[in-house]
Formats: sequence, C-alpha cells, structure tokens
Amino acid sequence: MPQIRPITDLRNTNEISEICHAQKEPVFITKNGYGDLVVMSIETYEEMLENRALDVSIFEAEAEYAANQTLHDARSALALLRRKHLG
Repeated sequence: MPQIRPITDLRNTNEISEICHAQKEPVFITKNGYGDLVVMSIETYEEMLENRALDVSIFEAEAEYAANQTLHDARSALALLRRKHLG
C-alpha cells in the first residue's frame, strides 16, 4: 500500500529514507492536502527506469511486427548478434 505523508514529515529525513528502502516503493508527499512530491530510493528509481526501457523495447518490437508482419528466427538473430558484438 502506498505511503502518503504530509510535507512536514520531510523534517525527519531518516524516517522517510527508511520507509523508502524498507517498502521498496515511492512515498507520496502532500502539501495542503494535495499531491506535491514523490520520494523513492535510488534502487526503486533505477528499477522503474529499467522497466520503462523494457516496456519501450516491447512496444517497438510489437510496432515493427505490426508494420511488416515479419518474425525472425531466434537462433539466427542470436548468431548475428554474437558475430556483430563478439567478433
């Protein structure tokens, strides 16, 4: 369940840091009852970036397939990548 905290709780940065690391999800900070900030651990942020990159790659692959209806053999594709990147 997401943590929602008032902005005054930012005075105790150690507590907020512990929450972020323990729960591995963002803490939402409100100001005057409205959403204002999101605080998260670096690990959580990096995981979000990795997931986004993966989602973008999947979207691009699906769009490429929709455009030309061509599938590539996995063995051939991996062999090509090995030759290209490993010599």
